[in-house]
Amino acid sequence: MTNRRARDRADIVLGEDWDRPPGSVETELKAARAQRGLISLNRSPLARKIILFNLLAMVVLVAGVMYLNPFRDSLVMQRERALAVEAQLIAEVLEAGLPAGAPENPLADGGLDAAEVLSRLSLSDGVDVYVYALPATLVASTEGLSRSPARPVRGLDNRRNDTLLITDFLNTVWSGLSGLLTGGRPDPVTGTSLDLAQTLVGPATEGLTVLNRGTDASGTLYAAATPVFAETGQAGVVVVTTAAGEIDQLVRVEREQLLQMFVVALLVSIGLSLVLASTIAHPLADLADAAELGRDKNARKMSPTRVRIPDLTGRPDEIGRLSGALRGMVSALYDRIDANEQFAADVAHEIKNPLASLRSAVGTMRVARTEDQRNRLLEVIEHDVQRLDRLVSDISNASRLDSELVKEEEEEFDLVRTLQNISQYHAEEAGRKGVDFITDLPTDAIRISGLEGRLAQVFVNLLSNAISFCEEGDAVRLWARRRENRVLVVVEDTGPGIPEQALTKVFNRFYSERPEKQFGNHSGLGLAISKQIVEAHGGVIWAENIRPTEADATSEPLGARFVVGLPI
Repeated sequence: MTNRRARDRADIVLGEDWDRPPGSVETELKAARAQRGLISLNRSPLARKIILFNLLAMVVLVAGVMYLNPFRDSLVMQRERALAVEAQLIAEVLEAGLPAGAPENPLADGGLDAAEVLSRLSLSDGVDVYVYALPATLVASTEGLSRSPARPVRGLDNRRNDTLLITDFLNTVWSGLSGLLTGGRPDPVTGTSLDLAQTLVGPATEGLTVLNRGTDASGTLYAAATPVFAETGQAGVVVVTTAAGEIDQLVRVEREQLLQMFVVALLVSIGLSLVLASTIAHPLADLADAAELGRDKNARKMSPTRVRIPDLTGRPDEIGRLSGALRGMVSALYDRIDANEQFAADVAHEIKNPLASLRSAVGTMRVARTEDQRNRLLEVIEHDVQRLDRLVSDISNASRLDSELVKEEEEEFDLVRTLQNISQYHAEEAGRKGVDFITDLPTDAIRISGLEGRLAQVFVNLLSNAISFCEEGDAVRLWARRRENRVLVVVEDTGPGIPEQALTKVFNRFYSERPEKQFGNHSGLGLAISKQIVEAHGGVIWAENIRPTEADATSEPLGARFVVGLPI
C-alpha cells in the first residue's frame, strides 16, 4: 500500500527540469533571488539605468514645460493692460470733476480736491493711486486714505491655496535655476510703489500712457501712468500701482500645482520603472546567475553539475527567446560533450582489439618453432598494424569533421555533374569485380548549395560499400530525382541486404556488419561520417532493404538501398 495523500502532493517533473537535492544550481538561484528581492538597485546596474533614464526624461520634460510656459508673461500682459485701462478711467473721472473756468493748473491751485475724488473710488485691494500736478508735484494718493471698499464679485474665488513643504522646496529650487537661466538680471526699478510712480511722471507728461515695473522686499509690482487733461491743456498725471508680489503669488500657485503633478508623475515613474526592472533585469540576472554558477562549479571541479538555464520560454519577448536559445545551446553543448565521451570510449574499445591481437601475436612469436608459424604470426601482425593505421586515420578524419564543416564556406554546385564524375570511377571499380554499374541521372542540372567535396565523400562511401557487398554478377544502381524542394539520391545493390536489427545501427560509429573474410578491412566510421555530413547540410539519410513485395516483410531481401535527401 502507498501513501495516496503523499502521492497526490508529489510534483511530476519531466525532462531537464527534474528536481535535484539541495546544493544544486536551482537551490543557489533561489537563494540569490531571495537576497535580491523585488528592489535590488545595488545589485542590478540595468535596473539603475532604467530608473535613471526614466527620471531624466521626466525631469527634462517638466523643466522644459516650466521654462517655456508663457503663463507668467500672459498674466503680466493682462495685468498691465488692466492697469492702463484703470489709470485712464481714473484720469477721465478727474477730468470730469474739473470745474469750468478752472485755473491754469487746477490740480495744484485747488480747482479740484483730488483726495476727495480718490476716496470715493472703489479700488481693489493692493491698488494705489497717485495724482501728480505739473511739473511733478504729488497732490493726492490713496496711501493712508480711507476709501470705499471694493464691491464683491460673485463667482470670483480669492482663496489662496495652501502649499506643501515639498512644493515650497521645489519652487525655491526652480526660482534659483530660472534666475541662472535668465542671467539673474533685476527689474529696472527697486523700491516702493511711490518710487516707481515718480519714475513714470516724466514720461507721462508727454501725453502718452506708459507702463513700468519694479521690485521691493515683497516681490514685483507694476504701474501705469496716464495724463490728465483740462480745458487749457495737460493738468497732471495719474499713476496706478499694484500690490507687490500679486503676480508672483499667482505664478507661484500655478507653478506649485505643476510641481505637485511632477512629484506624482515622478513617484509613478519610479514605481513603473521598478516593475519594468523586475520584469527585465531580474530574469536576465537569473539567466546570468545560472550560467555563472555552472561555470564556477565546473571550473573549480567542486561537485560539477549540469548547467540549468531557467525556462522563460513562456514569455512572448526577447527574454523568452534568449532563454530558449541558451537552453538549446546548453543542451547542444552537453549533447556534444556526451557524444565526445562516447566517441572516446568507442575509440579506446576499438583500439584495444587490434592491440590485444598484436600483444598475443608478439607473445606467440617468441615460442613459435617453425617458419610457417612465424609467417602466419607476421601476417596477423601486419594485418593488425594496417587495421590500426586505418582506424587512426578514420578517427582523425571523424574528429576534424565538425570543425571543418563549420570553417568551410558553402557554394552552389551542380549535383548531377558531381554524381557523374563519381560514377565514372566506381564503374571501373565495379567492372574489375564483375559487378554491373547502372546510373540513372537527370539530364538537367540540379543546383544545390553546400560543400561539394564533403557530399562527394558521402556518395563515394555509399558506392564503395555497395560494391564491397556485391559478388560477381550482382549490380549496383545510382539514381537521382528532384522532388519539389528537395533532391533524392539513391544507391541500390543486389547484395545480401542488411539484417533487420542492424538497419538503425549501421550509422553508429564503429559498427560494421561485414562477412568474416572482410573483418578488419573497415573501421565502421564511413556511414557515421556520411550521416554527420548529410545532417550538417540539413538533409536526411536512411537505409532499407529491397524486397520483392512490401506486403511481406519476412521475405528475403533482394539487396540494400541507401537514400540521401538534400534540400534545394
